[in-house]
Amino acid sequence: MNPQAFTLNDDFDDPLIMAEGDEDAQEEELWFLPGPLEEEPDDLPPGPRAEPSETSVIGDWAKAEGLHAAHLARVAGRLGALDDRLLRGPEGWRHRLALIEAAELSWFAGDRVSADRLALWISMRLSGAQDDSNALARVGWAVRRLTGGPGPKVDLAAFLDRRDPENIEDNAERFEDRAGGWLDVMAAAADLHPITRACMGFHLWSLAGLGQHGDRIEAAVTASRIAASDGNGVIFAPLAMGGAGGLRASGAPPERLAHWLEGMNSAIITAMRHLDDTETWNARTEEALSRLSGRTPTALRSVLTEWPLVSAPMAEVLTGASRAAVQRNLTYMEKRGLIKEVTQQGRFRMWRIKD
Repeated sequence: MNPQAFTLNDDFDDPLIMAEGDEDAQEEELWFLPGPLEEEPDDLPPGPRAEPSETSVIGDWAKAEGLHAAHLARVAGRLGALDDRLLRGPEGWRHRLALIEAAELSWFAGDRVSADRLALWISMRLSGAQDDSNALARVGWAVRRLTGGPGPKVDLAAFLDRRDPENIEDNAERFEDRAGGWLDVMAAAADLHPITRACMGFHLWSLAGLGQHGDRIEAAVTASRIAASDGNGVIFAPLAMGGAGGLRASGAPPERLAHWLEGMNSAIITAMRHLDDTETWNARTEEALSRLSGRTPTALRSVLTEWPLVSAPMAEVLTGASRAAVQRNLTYMEKRGLIKEVTQQGRFRMWRIKD
């Protein structure tokens, strides 16, 4: 075989050389392919964020509970001590703490119902021209829920006194459905401590669509009842009378729970001090009034124990005594240094116990 038969001549078309020479031509023929990628400005609005699942939410709060287990145990112990104190004490103590807590909650929510206006509204349904009737109704509801009645576990709509109207738009989400979703999450978190569940429920309140004007009071009262759900003497866990710091918390669950525990601890200490002062005053007043005859002194002492502020018309209604008898005993107690007049005015005077 002639070896020259396998020698490439100059006329042979090398495919590699063809590919290099025809590259521009091929690119012109492939006109349908996109050109080089160019960075486009990212000016589109962000898409909707995925809502966290029920399991992940509860898991986050379970982790927060584990981080603050020691602090939670201390606060739960204080709440247990308050529960025992109220279980052994007179019924009027619960009412007194409920009035103080409701008044503090009204200031936290921006309604700013003073203690004297609240006392007159609850006892005699009296209000002034400058009073906001809606604010008084909200704080009145808070007092009723903080003094007794069924809790929010089963029928949240009945607890809140909120119902769906008979005629509701097709595209409007019913309150019953929103409340049911919130209750489902709370039920799924049954393994958490009631104090942790109360904190979680308070901070999920608006996310569940339960917010409206006054919802901060509703959310706080609901949470306070949940936190005390294991108690026998205490009906609610104080949250606002120590400054309401826990109700103003923000951030991730661990941060929220830490502030919640600090605020509740402060509120419980404040409540215990109120009870200490009231108990000391009651014993001192009982001895000072032992010389007086009739039922009015004893009845008036009970009223002053149950109500933070008392006026003569209030005492007349609550004791069933005459105005003259009430006024005479109030004057006697004031002279003995047992009560103090706080309004410093000639009309609509109000008294409180003197420490």
